[in-house]
Amino acid sequence: MGPGRKRSISELLNETQDSDEPPATRIRLDDPTSQETRGPASGQQMNANGPSLCSPPKFLAYPNISTCKPKPIPFQQPSQLISFSYTPEHIQEFTHSALRYFVDPPLGSSLSFGYDHWIRKPDDRGRIDALLRAISKVKAESIGGSLPEIGVVSWRGIMTKILTAPYENRDGWELNVMLVNGTLYLEEHLTEDRLKEKNNMDARQRFQTYYGYAFESYCTSNTPTRTALTGGARRGAPPGWGGDVDTNVQWCSVVRTKLGDMRMIIGGEVDCVRGKYTGKTDTFVELKTSLAIRGQRDEANFERKLLKFYFQSFLLGVPEIVVGFRTPAGVISTVQSFKTIQLPRLVRGKPGAWDPLLSLDWGYQFLTFLKDVIRKEARGKHGLPVAVWRAKFVPGSGVNLERLDASAIEDVVKGEDRVGFIPRWYWKEIHVEEHGKPEEVNNATTSRV
Repeated sequence: MGPGRKRSISELLNETQDSDEPPATRIRLDDPTSQETRGPASGQQMNANGPSLCSPPKFLAYPNISTCKPKPIPFQQPSQLISFSYTPEHIQEFTHSALRYFVDPPLGSSLSFGYDHWIRKPDDRGRIDALLRAISKVKAESIGGSLPEIGVVSWRGIMTKILTAPYENRDGWELNVMLVNGTLYLEEHLTEDRLKEKNNMDARQRFQTYYGYAFESYCTSNTPTRTALTGGARRGAPPGWGGDVDTNVQWCSVVRTKLGDMRMIIGGEVDCVRGKYTGKTDTFVELKTSLAIRGQRDEANFERKLLKFYFQSFLLGVPEIVVGFRTPAGVISTVQSFKTIQLPRLVRGKPGAWDPLLSLDWGYQFLTFLKDVIRKEARGKHGLPVAVWRAKFVPGSGVNLERLDASAIEDVVKGEDRVGFIPRWYWKEIHVEEHGKPEEVNNATTSRV
């Protein structure tokens, strides 16, 4: 192989990894050697902080991925603040009861095993409450009972969708936004129709979804080493089976990081750890499945999937992604470990390649856009109730941002004890932190906008 030729994914899968270098997630986004000297992309204007997207008020266009030369935005290595578990009843507890350890899965394992015993947690509105409880606990246990000023609070899945949006050409989605005391709170908005659709998958979709969970069972154990050939409690479980799938049970990590000058707190599920849990993110492992690569078309499809794989792991500081490649019938044929930081190199220079620099530049501009629009709207309107905004992501176009009226806010609140989508107990906490006047909190409302 000549030194100038890129190795294909299929070649990498057949390559024996002989390096003992530990995986890493840090990427030098401000490295001047990482790309050519950058200037404003087509359709952009320069401001004091660098290139900004030129767009009408309350609309932000996606960058042109074929011509845009993004501004490098530094991203700070995520550090863990706290972790928590969900029990089989999906009750949040600040323990490691749901923590799992990585073990090598047997090749030839059937990903359809245990399907009939799958306990599937129904999709819901994806509230931010559990993340806020974790933040509240961190603040209560920290010196002075507070954290440095935070710019964004979000689940990892939302941030992944935001950062990959310029490359999404099929599915649109919506986001509820609140700006409180300088912090953006983000929560995905799911309509009743969309929830019904997610909870009523056809048989093929359900099987495809289950394959990923079954792979997690083969790859994980309650202890750092598997103690038996069959990990399942029931008779007849195949070698390596780690137990029947219950998606109510999860182990989650909450990290703090920084995108540009914007401090962020992000929470998300972690599949397992390799070797031991250190209290940091350095042993985290993400588990994925994908159809075995049989040609150029399969390879191109896999390379597109790597964009989501990358940001899901990158945002939480997960250094390693283990992919189980399966046959169409759901049998594991190959298992390959990838270092998260190396994924962009696998696609760089190829037709249709994605660029993490573009995604991070876009993400920073989007979050800045939210703050700028909401602050401008609120200027001179002190005393009015806090607003809830809706960001609508349109594939191939951009994001529309609008302020919700009273009826739309009622749909967000859904009859629960909330101020917008923020639970009232947390609203009281942050209000007291900012103003020290708890007597005013009970009168807070978002019904008049």
